[in-house]
Amino acid sequence: MEKEIILGELSEKYGKICKTVAKNILRNDEDAEEILNDSLLAFWNFAFSDFPENPGAWLCKTARNLALNRLGYLSAEKRGKGNAEIALSELEECIPSKNSVEEKIDEAVLLKSIEDFLRSEPKEKRNIFVRRYWYMFSVSEIAKTYGISESKVKSTLFRMRKELRKKLEKEELI
Repeated sequence: MEKEIILGELSEKYGKICKTVAKNILRNDEDAEEILNDSLLAFWNFAFSDFPENPGAWLCKTARNLALNRLGYLSAEKRGKGNAEIALSELEECIPSKNSVEEKIDEAVLLKSIEDFLRSEPKEKRNIFVRRYWYMFSVSEIAKTYGISESKVKSTLFRMRKELRKKLEKEELI
């Protein structure tokens, strides 16, 4: 009984953001709902043996990963491409593929460097970057959220990717 109560509370508290993340990647309400359910199931199966410190972040990350996996499947089957592929391809110019990272450095070092970069940026720029590349919001959605033009969002993201690339090159991470 305790599990059901916790899952219901988690769904109520974090379901909307998890579904938003999944929908931004997959562009489909039904798939987003299924991703939320799969995330809650994963929580049910995993979390009670090792309850995460931040269950909301755990659920969002799980939803994002499940949605990206689903997107890969859908793309491989040529069933349509979404905004996520565009956002991820934008990052390819400054972040190497996972295999390259594993060959050169520990993934945690790269992640730490990216986190340090984002912490050094002003709050609005950092939020724009995270909305685009973590939550997979479209450029138009970000522009609307911040009341700025799409061209400003695009130029901000372009400059940040360029700065991130320079930082990673300077640190010899790419």
